[in-house]
Parts: sequence; structure tokens; C-alpha cells
Amino acid sequence: MKITAIKTQVKRAGRYSIFVDGAYSFSLSDMALLESKLVAGQELTQQEVKDYKQLSDDDKLYGRVLQYLALRPRSEWEVKTYMERKKASPALVTLILNKLSINGLLDDRKFAESFVRDRQLLRPTSKRKLTLELRKKNVPSDIIQEVIVEGGGEDSTALHELVARKRKQTRYQDDLKLMQYLARQGFGYGDIKAALQVESED
Repeated sequence: MKITAIKTQVKRAGRYSIFVDGAYSFSLSDMALLESKLVAGQELTQQEVKDYKQLSDDDKLYGRVLQYLALRPRSEWEVKTYMERKKASPALVTLILNKLSINGLLDDRKFAESFVRDRQLLRPTSKRKLTLELRKKNVPSDIIQEVIVEGGGEDSTALHELVARKRKQTRYQDDLKLMQYLARQGFGYGDIKAALQVESED
């Protein structure tokens, strides 16, 4: 069995179709192709073709995982769960997770730091709710604790910012509705009352 052609795919940039004995056989990303060292004219055994087809499937999953990560930062558990939904084998899941980690594309601490920073900037919330949200993404408890302490800011600051922001909306001119909203963000009743009291004195 001979590789008769290696052609760039028109619809999928960075991916190449490999033809064996004149017919399409499998495809590889540019990086996987370089690592495989396949060239036109190379002879392959039937088992090698079978192995490369499996490599092609694994390579496609890796590409989909990279696209999944490109949408927004993810925790390791989110990526692992995504691959499991795609019916990836445990061995492949472990292999891809390790590869992402080595390449600096998957790091729960960096993810948690980014998550807290973005949430505090875009939607101020309590440390309690931040903790719960990170736990839902299965970020290790020690990382959550460190990140919340280091970068979570003060609940009182976030609370005052949120009160000022929500007061600009008509529905939250009502104290009860505003208090209910703030409670859903994880702030305690006493802290909410104190923040509203400070607001009324300003």
C-alpha cells in the first residue's frame, strides 16, 4: 500500500488528506502530519494504515478540544467531561489532558484566577458565590481557596458596586427586589442591609 498523494483540504485549513493507492484514506492536522513524517510515495502496511486512521480520529478530537477551549477558558474537568461526551477512551482523554497541560493550554489555577477576575469586573458577586461556581467546575478546593483569598477582593466593595450598578435599572429601585437579587448573588442579609443603609446616606 502506497501513499499516492497528500493534499491540503479546501474546507478545513491546516488539515491534509492522505490518499493511499489512489483513494482517500485518512486526514491529519499539519502538526500531526509533521510528527508522522509521512510523505508521498511511502509504503505502508495494512496495520500501519489502520493505525494512522485511528490517529486521524484522535487528532480530530484534539482539534475539536482546541476549538472548545478557544470559545472561553475551561477547567480541566470541563474539558474532560467534553471528551467523555464525545465517547473518547479513558486513555485518549488522559493523553489529551496531559498534552494540553504541557502546552500551557489547561491550568486550573490560571482558569480560576481568570474566572474570578472576569466575574468581579463584569458582574461583581460574593466570594461565597464565586466559590460555589468554581466548585461546580470541579476546580480543586486548595486552588479555589488560594485564588479567592488572593484575588477575590472584598465582599463589601463588590456589594457596593453591585448596588450602584443595579440602581440604574428601573426594576431595582424597589428595595425588596434589589435585596432578593443580592441574596441570590450570595451576599448575607446583614451585609445587604448595611450596604443599602450606606447608599441611603450618600
